[in-house]
Parts: sequence; C-alpha cells; structure tokens
Amino acid sequence: MLIIFFRTLILYFMVVVVMRIMGKQQIGQLQPYEFVVALMIADLVAVPMQNKGIPLLSGIIPILTLMVSQLFLSYISMKSLRCRSLICGTPAILIKKGKIITSQLQQERYNINDLLEELRVAGYPNIADVEYAILETNGNLSVIPKVTKRPVNPEDLNLSPQYEGLPLPIIIDGQIIEKNIKDANIDLNMLNDQLKMWKVDDIKDVILASLDPNNILTVYKREE
Repeated sequence: MLIIFFRTLILYFMVVVVMRIMGKQQIGQLQPYEFVVALMIADLVAVPMQNKGIPLLSGIIPILTLMVSQLFLSYISMKSLRCRSLICGTPAILIKKGKIITSQLQQERYNINDLLEELRVAGYPNIADVEYAILETNGNLSVIPKVTKRPVNPEDLNLSPQYEGLPLPIIIDGQIIEKNIKDANIDLNMLNDQLKMWKVDDIKDVILASLDPNNILTVYKREE
C-alpha cells in the first residue's frame, strides 16, 4: 500500500507540473490537439498508478514525450500561420450578414439546434439580431450582433467616463501583500491610518482590503 501511495503522489505531482508547463487554458478553451494530449495523459497515469507491477518509468516517459510533443506543436503553431491552420483548423463563419451559411453548418457538422442553443447562451435568442456568428477553432461560438441590437456604450452617447484602473489587493486573509504595497507606492503608516478609519484594530480581522487607482482603501472584515 505504501508503494502505491508514493507512486500516486509522484505521478500526481508530475501531472500537475506537466499541465502547468503546457499552459493555463481551461478545458473548454483547449485546441483539439491539446485536448487529446490531456486525455492521453489521464489514461497513461491511471495504469501505473493502480498496478505496481508496471514500472513507474512506463508511465513517466510517455507523459514527458506527450508534453514535449505538445510544446513543439504549440511553438510551431505560434511561429507559422499555415501550420497553425493545419494543426488547429480555421474559424468558420456560420452566420454572415444575418444569413445562415448552411454549407458551413454541414461542413462543421453543426446542426441548427446547436447553433440556436449557442446563440441563446450568448444572450441572443432571436437569430434575426445576429450579424455574424463565428465558430472558433476551440469550439466556442463568437457572436457579433447587429448594430441596432448591440448594447449602448459611452462612446455612442459622446461620454468620457473617468479612467478605472485595476484595484490592488493590499491585504488578503489577514496578510499584507508586500509587492502590491510597493506597486501602489504607499507605506505602512499610510495603510494603518486608513485601517483606523475603517475601525480595524487587528489586521487579522481583515479578509480583504483593496486600493483603487485613487488610493482609496476598501476594507472587508471578517464576520464577527
């Protein structure tokens, strides 16, 4: 049992490292060749994990081989558009200028029910509101609505809203994030002064404190 325990630990951490090296994309965003690699790695890990009669290297070597192959394909797909189109395919326009392209639906083996479902998920239940619908290489459907159906933005109203930057988390779960303190160019005295304004006696009572671009601190305290 102890051997299986350690074999499982080794394979688990190895797969975590391999998947981390291969990228941060979610399962739904994987290209087909990346999805195949993920499935094969899951299968390769299961066998030596359960059967201690199989050498551990029999699982490790194929996983490393798949990782190198996946990194190689990712590299050449970044460097060459032609290779990328061969490996990943190309986006397919399913609706063009408000008209359904039936030949593309058939080519992508995408039926009208699938198209309507994806449009509803995107927030466009009426196909008449759609100008373009593009099936991306990762399987997601990008929907571009007609001009009269898209949401109004400040530019349409000739408004110039104030710039909103990214709030910096300064304290997370009672711990000061030193790097963000330096990035925000504030010192601990300034932080303590603002915490006093929020009636915080102990920094460990703070679950989250973030600083907006105007150096205004917002504090969320733990429930008492």
